[in-house]
Amino acid sequence: MPALRTELTEIVTGLGMLGIDSLDEALDSRPPQMLNVTAREFDRLSGARASGKHDALFVAAWNNGRAFASSVDGLRDRRPLRVEWKGSHRLPAYEQIPADLRVDYVYLVSCKYRSNILYNASPANLFERLLATRTRQQINWYSKTAPDEYQMLYEACRDHLGTVDLPQSVDDLTRQNRKCLKENLSRTWPSNIAEPYRQLCTAVSEVSASRWQKALGPSQPAREEMLWRLLRLQSAPYFIIGMASDQRPVRFRVDTPWDFRQRYTFQSFEPEADASARQPKVKWQAEVADRVSGEPIQVKGHVEVRWSHGRFGGAPEAKVYLDIPHQETPGYSPLRCSPYGP
Repeated sequence: MPALRTELTEIVTGLGMLGIDSLDEALDSRPPQMLNVTAREFDRLSGARASGKHDALFVAAWNNGRAFASSVDGLRDRRPLRVEWKGSHRLPAYEQIPADLRVDYVYLVSCKYRSNILYNASPANLFERLLATRTRQQINWYSKTAPDEYQMLYEACRDHLGTVDLPQSVDDLTRQNRKCLKENLSRTWPSNIAEPYRQLCTAVSEVSASRWQKALGPSQPAREEMLWRLLRLQSAPYFIIGMASDQRPVRFRVDTPWDFRQRYTFQSFEPEADASARQPKVKWQAEVADRVSGEPIQVKGHVEVRWSHGRFGGAPEAKVYLDIPHQETPGYSPLRCSPYGP
């Protein structure tokens, strides 16, 4: 089941699109046009609203929905017949558009509240397959890219804990072994483990960046397409609605690669290992030129490669972050809202 914060931001954003006079009226009436939201979820939202602990988030999500309803890029004050919440359904395929809401079968909306994460992918999908295809095969990226350093870290942890119940090889860990390590290792690495972990971070960062460079090759079109995929530009436009970490509204239309090329000229895309980080990290930077002003624009981000379920837990995942504000990102066009809207 999604966390309360996720339910709140996504469902209330959808409710705000329905032309209802107030947030409380929308929660009380439970409009039938808001699809896939159960009585249980409405009860949770009503309880959260009554508690008063999430007022700022309720207001932000409600106003974002109303802004989309009045936007000339969105509903233009037309009441939708249906707003579908996608909820926690399991994806039937590799969906590239991160939509949380679908409005009248036409508008796809991604709700991002205080998050600058673009992707949560497997490292192999990103660094080797360039996000073009996905496999459900679980690959331990640490073992694949830095087997010696990973084993050294494990041995240091095993010696530190002093348990004889752990196997000799990190590749032989069972689920129970992983649970033991996760529960007994503190959030801060002890001094005798810090150096092996640093070596692992350096090795994974450097090999990941190298494999990414190799997969991209010298082709400029391939590098431009990589940027499109990282920014999640797709063949149809969709919308990002939410709130930045500084409480500002986030309201953008995400353009298509065709729109991108009409406005910008691609110049470069380069990944680079960041050996100074406290976890395996690869920075990426692209440069494009604005066709109107001629000014260069830099797009910056980074990838953190980290355990998916705590130390020595599930297979490592690659979290892709955008390091510049959305409003400075090529291909993200501000939502044109009515001057009378929220």
